Amino acid sequence: MKEKLKKISVLKYIAASYKATRNRTGWGKKIGGLTDYFRDLKKFRKLPHNSSIPCETKDLYPRIYDKTANTDIDPVYFLQGTWCAKKVFDNKPSRHFDIGSQAIMVGIISQFVPTTMVDIRSLSIDLPGLSFISGSILALPFENSSLASLSSICVIEHIGLGRYGDSLDQFGTEKAAKELTRVLAPQGNLYISVPVDSTSKVYFNAHRAFTREHILKIFEGLDLAEERYIYGRNMTLQYRADKSFGTGLFHFKKRT
Repeated sequence: MKEKLKKISVLKYIAASYKATRNRTGWGKKIGGLTDYFRDLKKFRKLPHNSSIPCETKDLYPRIYDKTANTDIDPVYFLQGTWCAKKVFDNKPSRHFDIGSQAIMVGIISQFVPTTMVDIRSLSIDLPGLSFISGSILALPFENSSLASLSSICVIEHIGLGRYGDSLDQFGTEKAAKELTRVLAPQGNLYISVPVDSTSKVYFNAHRAFTREHILKIFEGLDLAEERYIYGRNMTLQYRADKSFGTGLFHFKKRT
């Protein structure tokens, strides 16, 4: 019965809309968190007063979801960001260029290697070592074979799906890969990451996912120097089609 329901288009649309708009925090957790908050506030106010830093009602700022046993991180962004940063640090380029990756990762890299970030969305912050160019991964503002160190982490899978205001294009990933390859210098290093799955598919309009073979074909003009895969909270050396959805990290080098 469940499989039959999945085939009804209108139900698919309803389910997708529900997933996109639902509040993942239930009322039980909300009420429990607020109860703990006011209990702690009452205890805090009964402690010996620190008159130099008053705790006034007008300044209350409840943060009821942070009392957790483990540090709350996104394992994919944490692992792929540290992987990419180490790659850049180890290779010590005179300048690194990034196309559309997470700004926090790019900012950290820029404090060790002068870095230029390119994105369709402006970066409204000043940081020594980091420069910004407004541009599209489909038309990069660089000469052919000009960049020796280049990254684009969790980017090309989104191109052409409209998620970030870009134009719809079923070949967005292929065009982005072609541009990255075009600007990469001979013997230059390219670091990318993409979702991987048992088959290549579009999760509209979130992202695409690819098989290992599909990614290698898209970048067939480059040599694969290293590959890593993230499944759950672990990074491994092997692509596992049987594990279904994961994230692939690829270090390519351009042939001379």
